[in-house]
Amino acid sequence: MKWQGRRKSGNVEDRRGGGNKGKVIAGGGVVAVVVILLQLFGGETGQQLAPLVEQVVKSQVSQPSATRELTKNEQLMGDFMGTVLADTEDVWNQIFKENNLGDYKEPKMVLFTNTVSTGCGNASSASGPFYCPAGQKLYMDLVFFDELQTRFGAKGGDFAIAYVTAHEVGHHIQTLLGTSNKVRQLQSQGSKTEANRLSVAQELQADFYAGIWAHYNKQYLEAGDIQEAMSAANAVGDDAIQKRTRGNVNSDSFTHGTSEQRMEWFMKGYNSGDIRQGDTFSAL
Repeated sequence: MKWQGRRKSGNVEDRRGGGNKGKVIAGGGVVAVVVILLQLFGGETGQQLAPLVEQVVKSQVSQPSATRELTKNEQLMGDFMGTVLADTEDVWNQIFKENNLGDYKEPKMVLFTNTVSTGCGNASSASGPFYCPAGQKLYMDLVFFDELQTRFGAKGGDFAIAYVTAHEVGHHIQTLLGTSNKVRQLQSQGSKTEANRLSVAQELQADFYAGIWAHYNKQYLEAGDIQEAMSAANAVGDDAIQKRTRGNVNSDSFTHGTSEQRMEWFMKGYNSGDIRQGDTFSAL
């Protein structure tokens, strides 16, 4: 992805290198991490990953750390994330204006290391990137993207990171448009099966929105970028995660969609660039 020398967003809060503000205690911090994990993966997938997360939290997040200078690579990654966020701002400001959706309220992005306090509770890097509607902020520990490659089998590359970021911004779009609130209401009224179906539709729509962002940024794409995004989408499909963690697949517990579905909806957004074609709720 061609990003160097371009505008960086002013909505990035970089907390890396600032040290932890205290010990994350098992039972408190771990519970918050598991809550976010269930939001990310949901159902049985989240339950099975929870013990692994607890082990990571206990081993990696134990004592406060001292403030330190960011490495050159960390500074470079911060600049990259700022550029990606700026791209999403430009794209969604334009789309909201063109489709009479009102003013686009730009989200904040928080870069952190190890642990972070959010409006949705305390979290650790083990929970992966996530969006918290309270405060409308994205939280990103960039170590996750190493895990995406080493543990989940995704290809490396900066566009895989950009795809995940654009997906989380997609959840912000859903918050602004009232989709997330409507989904929560319907989930509270229906069965577990219906709640999971709605969750899958919501996640696939966020993938669709990520594809739209990529469509509007074609001038900055390089050879292999879309393949990197597809590899990441494939790696985080419910079926791929369940195969890796339990050895079999239970489609009734899906909350994010299969690898094929995630790739399909990203590409639909990328090829169309039309927000009106993103009704994943009617498609499932």
